Parts: sequence; structure tokens; C-alpha cells
Amino acid sequence: MYNDLFTIGSFTVHSYGLMIAVGLLSGYLIAEKRAQKKHLNTDELLNLFFVCMFGCAIGGKLLYCIVEYETFSKNPALLFDLENGFVIYGGLIGALFAGYKYCRFKGLSFLKYFEIFVPSLAWAQGFGRIGCFLAGCCYGKPTDAWYGIAFTHSNIAPNNIPLIPTQLISSVFDFILAGLLFYIASKKKKDGILLSVYLILYSIGRFMIEFLRNDERGFIAFLSTSQLISIFTLLLGIYLYYKSTQKVIIKHDRGNEYEF
Repeated sequence: MYNDLFTIGSFTVHSYGLMIAVGLLSGYLIAEKRAQKKHLNTDELLNLFFVCMFGCAIGGKLLYCIVEYETFSKNPALLFDLENGFVIYGGLIGALFAGYKYCRFKGLSFLKYFEIFVPSLAWAQGFGRIGCFLAGCCYGKPTDAWYGIAFTHSNIAPNNIPLIPTQLISSVFDFILAGLLFYIASKKKKDGILLSVYLILYSIGRFMIEFLRNDERGFIAFLSTSQLISIFTLLLGIYLYYKSTQKVIIKHDRGNEYEF
């Protein structure tokens, strides 16, 4: 596949970056429409979007430097490479942390505002994985099956060898997850359910797809770094779902009880 689409002077448009931009822009516009229906402050939503993107970039880069420490130690300039060297889970953790801190600072409900982005997050990831496929990164194991795809002009994936299209599998999974989250968002009543469902399902899907990948990435024992993180995000999602679905009883001083 081709990562370099076209060049204007010294500026090159990469398919990977273009797909990420399409996913982020369309995802934000969808989130903004949903926020308007819920009468949330769209100015604060835009601010939160940029804060989360900043946290995502920092978290994704830091986790890459940790996972690929040997590569990073040989080439510290990778820290400032804005085109390569990011880990999605690091980006997710960074976005959650930055978004939470921003909402605390502004006195906003973190779950109420962040969950507006959750379906769009899976949506944007679907486009991002298409970008991975076009760039050749995150490639799968060699296969003789009919669905194997061979790269011919990749600077990352091995060329002329049929590989499991893990990027496209991930993309389809992300889009299906996004559709499910949009549906749940139209039905759910309590804050926290949407984020918990995303964490649970994404963690399971990512854990399974990792077995099909063959690109170089960090491992701890027999699990990849992403699989290990998936276990923790799965547990976090289960805990958040449990807390979000619990009935809270508030007793009034007159003896009345109110159930939420």
C-alpha cells in the first residue's frame, strides 16, 4: 500500500495522517451534534477535545518510548517525531487523564462530557486503522488463507508476503463498536455506562486481535504490552459498569427516600 499520497513542495500528505484527520474531524462533529441535543456547552466541549488530543499525543508518545526503550535510547529524536512512534493505549490513558483534570479544574462533570466523545472515539479509531493498513504498520502474521494481503511498496511491513490484514480487522471491529455505542448512547440513562462498555469491549477485541499481529512491539512474558494493558482496562471497565448501574439511595431528613 502507499503511505505517501502526494507532495506539494516540501510538504507530503500521508494516508495515515489523512485518515486520522478524517476520523478526528468527523468524530468531533458527530460529538458536537450529540452535545447540542443534550444542551451541553459546546465551547467547553471543544476545549475538552483539544485538551484530550494533547493528552493523547503525550500519552501515546511516552508509552511508545517506554515500550520501545532500546529503539528510543538509540534515537532520542523520536520523541519529537510527530508522524511515527505512538501507542494507542498510551494515547487513551493520556486523553482520559487530561480530560479528567480539565473537567475537575472547570467544575464540569467528567463522565457527562467525556462520554459524548466515546462513540466518536471508536469511530475515529476505525479510520485510524485504515491509515495503519495504508501505511503498512501494525501488520499481521503470514498466511496462506484467501484473505491474506501482500504489501508491495511498504517501508514498514514485509513486502510480497501474504499477511493477515489485522489493520482492516481492527477497523471493522472499531466501526461495529462505534455503532453499538451510538445505539447505547441513545438509550442509556446513567453516566459511566457508555465509557464502561467501550473499555470492556475494546479491551476484549484488542486482546484477541493482538494474537494475529506480527509487527515488532513490546512484550512482557508471553503477552504484548497492549494485551497486558487490556487486562487492566477490562477490569476498570467492569468496575465502572458495576458502579454506574448501582442504585443510590439518598435519605432526606424527613425520612423520605429517593432512588437514582
